[in-house]
Amino acid sequence: MKLSAFGQKFAGKSGIVELMDDLGNALNENPEMIFMGGGNPGRLPEVEAIFQQRLETVMADPAQRHSLFGIYQSPQGDRQFRQQVAGFLHQQFGWAVGEQNVAVSNGSQSAFFVLFNMLAGAMPGGDSRAIHLPLAPEYIGYADTGLGDNFFTATRPSIEQLDDHLFKYHVDFSQLDPGTETAALCVSRPTNPTGNVLTDEEVAHLDEIARDRDIPLIIDGAYGLPFPNILFTEATPHWNENTILVLSLSKLGLPGVRTGIVVAREEIIQAFTHANTIVSLACGTLGPALARALFDTGEILSLTRDYVTPFYRERSQQAVAWFREELGDLPWHVHKPEGAIFLWLWFDGLPISSQQLYERLKHRGVLIVPGHNFFVGMEDNWPHSQECIRVSYAQDRSRVREGIRIIAEEVKRAYAGS
Repeated sequence: MKLSAFGQKFAGKSGIVELMDDLGNALNENPEMIFMGGGNPGRLPEVEAIFQQRLETVMADPAQRHSLFGIYQSPQGDRQFRQQVAGFLHQQFGWAVGEQNVAVSNGSQSAFFVLFNMLAGAMPGGDSRAIHLPLAPEYIGYADTGLGDNFFTATRPSIEQLDDHLFKYHVDFSQLDPGTETAALCVSRPTNPTGNVLTDEEVAHLDEIARDRDIPLIIDGAYGLPFPNILFTEATPHWNENTILVLSLSKLGLPGVRTGIVVAREEIIQAFTHANTIVSLACGTLGPALARALFDTGEILSLTRDYVTPFYRERSQQAVAWFREELGDLPWHVHKPEGAIFLWLWFDGLPISSQQLYERLKHRGVLIVPGHNFFVGMEDNWPHSQECIRVSYAQDRSRVREGIRIIAEEVKRAYAGS
């Protein structure tokens, strides 16, 4: 089979494809595998009950049921859902948004594919532009979305050492200098993989830089504000006409419905809708049908406040305590857990690479994600990138506890030279 340049890039090997395949194949090889690598949210019975009740209401109403199964929605997404999302954002935060500022996508991953390639890559004048990541490491899912080469650039973070084996990345504004080849700045908040939450001051500074260069600031809020609000520190939701905010229903407990939400100025939403129509024709209806009432009543806030945020906060604190117990005085650090559903572990001077540690742990029945995959857009050979791993703490508590014990055993063996 002869593949086009597009086919060779997207049908070939890539970090995200290999890791997702590995996650799927590992279960067949070892049904008892401890999954601490993927982004699946934890199961919250109270939240599942709310979605079950909402689905039963839809199914009991012939008109709603037909709308769910039998009608293509607008290319921009279900209009009533967009109105309710916009009304919620305007009422809660005073943002000047209406339905024309909101679009729906089949998951935020597909939204980023369209947005990134809409803004960056080969330009009509013959030059090319890139998406700049002000704080690497960043989400692995961005890495292979660009249609061209050299699609991402990144700025190395500064590292603040804290007490009790904690550390924190900060945007190094002394090194951040996007050039004319930069099409947009993009950050996730909280950051996947590290759980870092950019401060309000950092976001304001990034917004200022983007405005000065007449490029948008893209904020990936898949884990963040205003929902699902998996944050353990104070932060303020940010949006203005120069911001593209991408949200998701996945981490509320609905990863299977594949619903992303893009909030931007009308010009960007119109362009996104046209491109998304070509790629997807129309968006799925299940996510909006389940979540519509949550935005209409404002229950989306109590859902996150009462169930989602406390669940992950407690899990993160417990996982850090277990790592402290198991790793002791080894030269290890964990990024201060400020949000998301992961811990980012840094083993200073680790004698083996993060990929080798990943392979050893996989052999022991524990799946994590090797950290080097997340240093998207960084061309320099930074040893730090080979000393980190991402670990999810969202799954069953006892399985996470056992996984942490095995991780610690393998790290100790690596430091001991065995």
